[in-house]
Amino acid sequence: MITPPIEPMLAKPWGSSVPEDTAGLSFEPKWDGFRCLVFRSPDGVVLQGRGRSRTSADDVIDLAYAFPELVESCLQQLPPGTVIDAEIVVAHDGRLDFTVLSSRLRPRSEAGGPNIARLAEQHPASLLAFDLLWDGSDLRALPFDRRRKRLVELATGWTPPLLLTPNTSDARLAADWFRDFEAAGVDGIMVKAVADPYTEGKRTQGKIKHQRTVDAVVAGWRPHARPGADGQDVVGSLLLGLFDGQGRLQYMGAASAFTAKVRAELVGLLAPLATDDDGAHPWRDSPDVRVPGEANRWKKEQAWRAVRPELVAEVTYDQLEAGRFRHVAGFVRWRPDRAPETCTDAQLDHPAPAAITDLLPH
Repeated sequence: MITPPIEPMLAKPWGSSVPEDTAGLSFEPKWDGFRCLVFRSPDGVVLQGRGRSRTSADDVIDLAYAFPELVESCLQQLPPGTVIDAEIVVAHDGRLDFTVLSSRLRPRSEAGGPNIARLAEQHPASLLAFDLLWDGSDLRALPFDRRRKRLVELATGWTPPLLLTPNTSDARLAADWFRDFEAAGVDGIMVKAVADPYTEGKRTQGKIKHQRTVDAVVAGWRPHARPGADGQDVVGSLLLGLFDGQGRLQYMGAASAFTAKVRAELVGLLAPLATDDDGAHPWRDSPDVRVPGEANRWKKEQAWRAVRPELVAEVTYDQLEAGRFRHVAGFVRWRPDRAPETCTDAQLDHPAPAAITDLLPH
């Protein structure tokens, strides 16, 4: 049996719509959760997360401590000598909720304690399997359609929280999933070539994600982790806002991924707009306004530099979560023709409500 750690198979962007030519392809929902390789050995269960552990001697990020209900289900329903590729998700209020899922990650020192048990009861997780790597023999060299067939056979009789990810070769059904379940937390569509083997650590699968643009106000910036050649701070990300219906500039997220040359140029562009007047900036001392730099469970308060909200940038985003961009936005261009006060949240696309239970297998 293969043992952890191994690198999961990865995906590369595949546009923003389901292709019409689907010969040799199959499609699955792209879940908004934690990627997880499940190793069910005679000794127990390892839920290998992404990345490498900085504290564990075996270099594996094992999520088993945080999801005891999933470990119990795998012990009961997976035969020893099984390795599956899957996603851990939490459904909350009819949709997949990454924020609630993230709250399940307590400090490892709490393993087996009351907080872990309480969260498992309050926000139970599901494990959605989408590939089979080992079922007594190594399946990684087999084409995906044969691995999928073996996975379907293995999943016969499974009960929640262990679930089989839906799969289809019907482009219209995949397009329906892409359109109808975005508001339920489906992150996009996975594209898989039925003839492909399981290639560890390589981006041989495809992912289709929504792509939208919006004109947003630049009202601040964060320094990059690495200073410029002169040792001075350069721009790591632009902080973006949109005006709500009450005329308040709400923080929406950040745009980043600039080259070193552009990061230095942005400092010069933003320097004349710098402001230390807290009372004049819309993100200072504003209790009803969402602002950047707030502390969370992973980071202390993040320092940022305020600028007068006079510049407008066109950016791309894929989804919203809790009223803001779900992921980092992509910078497209400056919009000197656009007045900042016209950049309202009315530009945002709000998908029709949907229930994730309509897509999850029962």
